[in-house]
Amino acid sequence: MEAGRDGPDIALRWQLEDGYYLYREYLSVKDADGRPLEMTTPPGVIKEDPGYGSTEVYYGTATATIAGPVTGFVKVTYQGCQDGGLCYPPTTVDLDPAALTPVASKKPAGLQTALQSQAAFPLVSKAAPEPADTAAIRISDQSSNGLVGSLLDGGGVLLLVAGFMGLGVLLAFTPCVFPMYPILAATLSREGESLSAGRGFVLSSTYVLSLAAAFSLFGVVAAWWGQSFQIALQSSAATLVVAAIFVALALSSFGIFELQLPSFLRNRLAPRRDSGGSLASSAALGFSSALVIGPCVTAPLAGALLYIAQTGDVVLGATALFALGIGKGIPLILMGTFGSGLLPRAGQWMERVRQVFGFLFLATAVWLVDRLLPAGTGLLLWSILAITFGVFIGAFDQMRPEAGSAARFAKSAGMLAALYGVMLAIGGLSGATDPLKPLAPITVARSGDATPTKAIDKDSFQFAASSSELSSLLAADAGDTPSLVYFTADWCVTCRVIERSVFPDPTVVNALDGIRLISVDLSEITEANQSLMKDLQVVGPPTMLFLDGNNDEIADSRLVGEISADTVTTSASAAKSALR
Repeated sequence: MEAGRDGPDIALRWQLEDGYYLYREYLSVKDADGRPLEMTTPPGVIKEDPGYGSTEVYYGTATATIAGPVTGFVKVTYQGCQDGGLCYPPTTVDLDPAALTPVASKKPAGLQTALQSQAAFPLVSKAAPEPADTAAIRISDQSSNGLVGSLLDGGGVLLLVAGFMGLGVLLAFTPCVFPMYPILAATLSREGESLSAGRGFVLSSTYVLSLAAAFSLFGVVAAWWGQSFQIALQSSAATLVVAAIFVALALSSFGIFELQLPSFLRNRLAPRRDSGGSLASSAALGFSSALVIGPCVTAPLAGALLYIAQTGDVVLGATALFALGIGKGIPLILMGTFGSGLLPRAGQWMERVRQVFGFLFLATAVWLVDRLLPAGTGLLLWSILAITFGVFIGAFDQMRPEAGSAARFAKSAGMLAALYGVMLAIGGLSGATDPLKPLAPITVARSGDATPTKAIDKDSFQFAASSSELSSLLAADAGDTPSLVYFTADWCVTCRVIERSVFPDPTVVNALDGIRLISVDLSEITEANQSLMKDLQVVGPPTMLFLDGNNDEIADSRLVGEISADTVTTSASAAKSALR
């Protein structure tokens, strides 16, 4: 960018290389206090941009005029892209009007003539605190040629639907989908004697269709808002509301109270209660269950949301999300159809099963709020739940001599649950955070004489909360060190799995040796980190970007959602290879 004085005004000019363009909409100027200043720009060329839709851009040369008189430093912000390739983060430069030299002519038309003839302007350098010119991340193309675009190009809408449905089936056994199984089982158990394979198929299909429709709807709304899916759904307030719903379902399962529709609806549904009422209940639970799986970002989900945001094609994006939801629900439909015969039909066992499902509802509520609690507190909640469940199923009941195998099995299971609850309590008080390894802090302390092994944890990362902070971190050792930028959040369940299972893996530790590790914490959403996500086209956590020494993102190295040690190792190796 070049600048010069034209009387009281300031003239700006950008000389652009072939194949590059500047956005008119993103040209702005502010004074030292951050107040916008008046700036005029000529009309640009209309471009159908994959990131911003129909917008005006400049090719070759771009000009602007800041209305004067201008006193004190001003900040000029602009953003550009390469045709069919990289997009650059917004760049801000500081101008000192007093240090600028006049342009060739002071006449009103002289500025236009001077600019067209490329009169000499003093080159404006970046201010020292702004290293973004050398540290700006150039991301690989995340446009509509991604997952959705590739499937469309390969076989049209049918391949798109089949592909996303297949990906949904693969994702059906991930941690975020596990709570759906007890929810559906509890719904089926309410049918009692009327439950059959056909009835189970209808109820489970209704549940899954409603879940998929809600999943698609929430995704479209989130994409239009410009926010990631789980950020739109996973505020602390929203999480607590959903957790409260599951607590209410649990209390209802325990018989403390009965959840009922308003009387006027009950009266209307009474003649067809055996069909309409149950189907409506299944649909309502399916819709609300989408709030549980919403926080889980996966590569297919990210691809669909980016496709909607970049192309504006809501129908195709929503179709992909709906197919993804149906795929996740296929195992649920199979369970509802063929597993319905395993549920007891009536009697005391039926009541006990409903109460067990009440504990599963409580477990879902704890799972939801665990991510919002301080370290260790979640384990104490799990401890209370496990001990209570153990007592409920007979851990400390007096065993009669004539007791059958079922009663003995229940007592043994209850004792194990209670013992596990005690271990969780000890772990929570000792600082443990992983319910699968509650005694880890104690075992590590007892093995203190062993040779310590290098590990990757939160202390291994530098932290960035905005584009400017990230640019500053990347400016150090530019050209010599590859980088990993990891987007995470306290409420991200998959992130916790990565941090306790993937990062400690010795192969990952070796692969990331020599790579600068930077973390972006999205636990609290701010304008700064939302802007950073938009600049880097990040849908939500967990996301990993691998950059070479020049801060160019390595092609096909971005990791989203379920991330394994193998995928991290492969992407890290690609980042290191780019230096050679």
